[in-house]
Amino acid sequence: MKFSEQWLRTWVDPDISAEEMCDQLTMAGLEVDSIEPAAGGFTDVVVARVESLVKHPDADKLNVCQVTDGSSTQQIVCGAANVRSGLVIPLAKIGAVLPGDFKIKPAKLRGIESFGMLCSEKELGLADSADGLMELPSDAPLGLNLREYLQLDDNIIELDLTPNRGDCLSIAGIARELGVLNQCEVTEQLWEPYKQNIIDVFPVEIQAADACTHYAGRVIKGINVKAQTPLWMLERLRRGGIRGLSPVVDVTNYVMLELGQPMHAFDRQKLNGKIIVRYAKHAEKITLLGGKSIELEKNTLVIADDSRALAFAGVMGGEDSAVDDSTTDIFLESAFFKPEVIAGKARNYGLHTDSSHRFERGVDLNMQVHAIERATALICEICGGKVGPVIEHKAATHPDEQSPIHLRAVQIKRVLGIELPVSDVSDILQRLGMQVKVYSDGWLVQSPSFRFDIEIEADLLEEIVRVYGYNNIPRTRPSYNAIIQPQPEASNSLIALKRCLVNRGYFEAITYSFIDPKWQQILDPLRTTISLANPLSSEMSVMRTSILPGLINALKHNVNRQQTRVRLFETGLCFIPDSEKSGIDHIRQEPMFAGVICGDIYHEQWSVQSRKVDFFDIKSDVEALLSFAADISTYEVAQHPALHPGQCASIKQNNEIIGWLGALHPEVQKALDIEQRVYVFELRQSAISNNNIPSFTPLSRYPEVRRDLAILVDEAIPAADILSAIKSVSSDLVKETQLFDIYQGKGVSEGRKSVAFGLILQEFSRTLTDNEVDAEIDKIVSTLNQQFAATLRE
Repeated sequence: MKFSEQWLRTWVDPDISAEEMCDQLTMAGLEVDSIEPAAGGFTDVVVARVESLVKHPDADKLNVCQVTDGSSTQQIVCGAANVRSGLVIPLAKIGAVLPGDFKIKPAKLRGIESFGMLCSEKELGLADSADGLMELPSDAPLGLNLREYLQLDDNIIELDLTPNRGDCLSIAGIARELGVLNQCEVTEQLWEPYKQNIIDVFPVEIQAADACTHYAGRVIKGINVKAQTPLWMLERLRRGGIRGLSPVVDVTNYVMLELGQPMHAFDRQKLNGKIIVRYAKHAEKITLLGGKSIELEKNTLVIADDSRALAFAGVMGGEDSAVDDSTTDIFLESAFFKPEVIAGKARNYGLHTDSSHRFERGVDLNMQVHAIERATALICEICGGKVGPVIEHKAATHPDEQSPIHLRAVQIKRVLGIELPVSDVSDILQRLGMQVKVYSDGWLVQSPSFRFDIEIEADLLEEIVRVYGYNNIPRTRPSYNAIIQPQPEASNSLIALKRCLVNRGYFEAITYSFIDPKWQQILDPLRTTISLANPLSSEMSVMRTSILPGLINALKHNVNRQQTRVRLFETGLCFIPDSEKSGIDHIRQEPMFAGVICGDIYHEQWSVQSRKVDFFDIKSDVEALLSFAADISTYEVAQHPALHPGQCASIKQNNEIIGWLGALHPEVQKALDIEQRVYVFELRQSAISNNNIPSFTPLSRYPEVRRDLAILVDEAIPAADILSAIKSVSSDLVKETQLFDIYQGKGVSEGRKSVAFGLILQEFSRTLTDNEVDAEIDKIVSTLNQQFAATLRE
């Protein structure tokens, strides 16, 4: 929204500078985007008239003009196409300085002396381009300084308004805000209903009452469209970013800038039957002002007559019914269109106009007739004409007033942190145009018809604080009654579990809960899946029962892009249906923790020779996670349809399977088109969500004893079973048992293996004797011999 500071000060004139005004508006939520002079810097440019001219003897495009400023006549050579005898124009006299520090000096053009320069709008910094000299009214006073004549000592202010402040897309709205902020009176511009002198009307029918709830119109006959728009109006339009076109169009644009109500004028002679407000018909076309032709969609609102669409409602008029040089009678319209109907429609057709900008944000519910009266007065003042009565059509759904809002006094202190007297709050709200009733606990407030954004109590609080001034809110130390949330020491945070793997070189991945049913069938064929009713695609049509399909797909994506070392993990929900029941209420959502690795064990380096990852590498990562668990975990050789039969283990706690660990089955790798050996694991999060709280154990003052025990057993016996047997038979003297060697080869019979354990023994109150240690070792060896036919290795 661009506007002239001078124009604004005719409505409200607080005793502040332009810079202070801009600061006030910005702090009140109406951000000032820029402020710039209304014209470029120039001096000694006066109003002058071309008395006569002759062709330059040596240049076809130049004219030698005799120009008077009322006191003297100067000879000036000019090449403008529109220069003519009697034309009133700006004259830059000798010694004048134009924008860009261009100084005017006596000169010779093709041998003819020239004493000054006739100026265009571009040369004066009033426009970006110009086709010829700037033409001034014929009655402009000769010799008067142009800056004084055009009142160019002015500023153009541009606001960058938020979408909820459509009420400030007018001089009236900005003046209202400025008056409130400075507690000064706004000079209300009142116009009496224009006296009608004919009875002509034009019929109107509203078929789209859901979109257009109020439509006003008036016939004006016998106007002179060739009249000149007053210079003061053209200047105000120019400073508002709108160029002058013709008197009728200039007036409608002027009223739009002044009051915020877009309007349109139709050539009365080009209308057939009646005005109809309706939605466009299928494939209906319209040629807009400017010559652009569009094909309308069915949900596009139009203004039409009995034969065709006349205008794109709320956006732009049509070329076929536009006012032109032959127009004598017009039909002037002013309407209220619901913002939600107009919003986005212009952009759908690649358009954006001043009208659509305002209608999309909402115009004053009750401004339509007032705008008609204002435009009528201006048109008749400039173009003459006879005026018919205003016709109004108002739908039953037209919201004449807003619903009242209860503002509680306690909320001002609680939300804004300030205490205001009742009278101050009432004064702020009333100056904003609201109707206020005071009650014991607060106020009942009804917002004005031009404020669509005032709907709830919080909106009123915002209005109070922005008018009161954000900078006026006192600085206070915040008070906060802190409630420390319990952090159970026995619970492991998911962040800590993730950090464990990140520290081991993993990266976290996030994949979809929807997966390809083919991957699901390959990796988890034994479980029933849940199919989506409306999947995003066929590759994302079932809910996952395992995290591994998405995670392995992410690994494959990286490997296919030359990543030689991939370590990924993911946490999330798996969706497991109840096999006996159906429906969303019978789906178990199990939080899981999964990981995949492939490639080299180390990044490429010089100090250590690298190798490919194996089963025990990922097992060590899983053990790092399980170290957080409260319960002891064990591994058992097992079979899983997606894992290698020789490199697969189930993970158990309390004899219940909590997860799986192993290498992908070769057939699975082939089906998924993965060439590298891939190792995976998947655990229930619940199995590692709790830990044992550390407790203090007194340290013994007496020495510990270590005995190494190497036994020969059948190669099929797992070392974990041997370790479990040792722990079950050991007394409290055995503090620690550690597996440190497994050997097969020379010196060991075929089908047998050597397993070596280190046992740490210690007594709290005394030093152990050799007899006590030997007795404990003999008991362990005897048990192992009985259970596993184990013998001591010599």
